[in-house]
Amino acid sequence: MEIDKSQIVELLKSRGDDAKAAQAETELPAKVDPEAHADLLAKLDIDPQALLKDLPGGLGGLGV
Repeated sequence: MEIDKSQIVELLKSRGDDAKAAQAETELPAKVDPEAHADLLAKLDIDPQALLKDLPGGLGGLGV
């Protein structure tokens, strides 16, 4: 499942991590596949396995 980069940026901002949100804006592709882009997500301190549960907008648990 692919996720819009904007959702990941908002997740980071909601955690109060504006620096990582800015990094995500520049380093992530427009559509992020948590498995294929696990290395990029790890640089942002995001657990790819937990990503779908944590996203704002209520994807919680889908695809995990």
